[in-house]
Amino acid sequence: MVKQASCLCKNAQTQTLAAHNGGAYIVSIRHGRLKVWEFLCVNAQVENWDDLRLFLAVARSGTLSGAARVLGVNHSTVFRRIGSFEEALGVRLFERLPNGYLLTPAGEEMHQGALRVEEEIAGLSRKVTGQDLRLSGTVRVTTIDMLAFGLLPRHLASFRMAYPGIEIELVVGNATLNLNRREADVALRVGNDPPESLVGRRVGQLVFAAYGSADYCRRNTEPDLAHHDWIGFDAEHAALVRRFSDFLPDVTPILRANSVAAALAAAKAGIGLASLPCGIADLEPDLVRVATLPGDFTLDLWLLTHEDLRRTARIRAFLDFLTDALLNEAPLLEGRLRDVGAEVMPAT
Repeated sequence: MVKQASCLCKNAQTQTLAAHNGGAYIVSIRHGRLKVWEFLCVNAQVENWDDLRLFLAVARSGTLSGAARVLGVNHSTVFRRIGSFEEALGVRLFERLPNGYLLTPAGEEMHQGALRVEEEIAGLSRKVTGQDLRLSGTVRVTTIDMLAFGLLPRHLASFRMAYPGIEIELVVGNATLNLNRREADVALRVGNDPPESLVGRRVGQLVFAAYGSADYCRRNTEPDLAHHDWIGFDAEHAALVRRFSDFLPDVTPILRANSVAAALAAAKAGIGLASLPCGIADLEPDLVRVATLPGDFTLDLWLLTHEDLRRTARIRAFLDFLTDALLNEAPLLEGRLRDVGAEVMPAT
């Protein structure tokens, strides 16, 4: 449980001293934005919350490179700061193994305490932000590459015109950022089972079809889809891999990608056919829709945030605007604006 004591400083900045399990950290709130300045522990000299964030990133990813990607720094910075952190504490937190970093017993103890502190700080941050009624500030949005490249830009441009006081931070990647920890404010995600801890709504359905370049289709007129070269996906897109395997069980893709945007680029280059979302591929003049796919080649599109943030004015404005925009895109997202363009046998 966190005990809080607040004071109004000369610069109109509210500071909260929060005690937690024998330690304390100072939380600074300026214009509705929260920042942790310092963490003091009776058992260890931890003078910078950023050190704990770095420690947690390495603990979660198990590698320096994984932590570096999450934190937006380079590998050498993580290596140097973890070493300095351990030196300041006088204890080794990680065992360096050939395949990554493993917590030591001391690291395990630090990990549990750091998680509790992180949870308290994130909860306080959400509650403070949730009381912000201004249509200004920053909304941090996370989504996957295919939506960031092919779907969002035109809607972000329209949102900017409607709300010039709101800045957007767009975080693109297949890794799922944690909205509970305020790694993002809003998530645009695909899938059929959004986390129960988040609130939001289904804003569309992505229907997939088979696409190839015009040049590939001219060179390959075989009507049986099983006799074509295919571009597939790796385990990061398990749902699509499973659907493709059920659809064409005897076909092994000649190229696999962990990115739908990369698969789309490969299809445009004429490497083979790819199962792609109609809402993105149909906008590409270099691609031909060569076949429909079975009905289960669909993914729901969800717009999500945390319960504590849903009434924040700038986040509410973004959610309402994007919800309306995507619902109006239903004919495109569901593949109803373009027909099969080549004589390749459609799926049944």
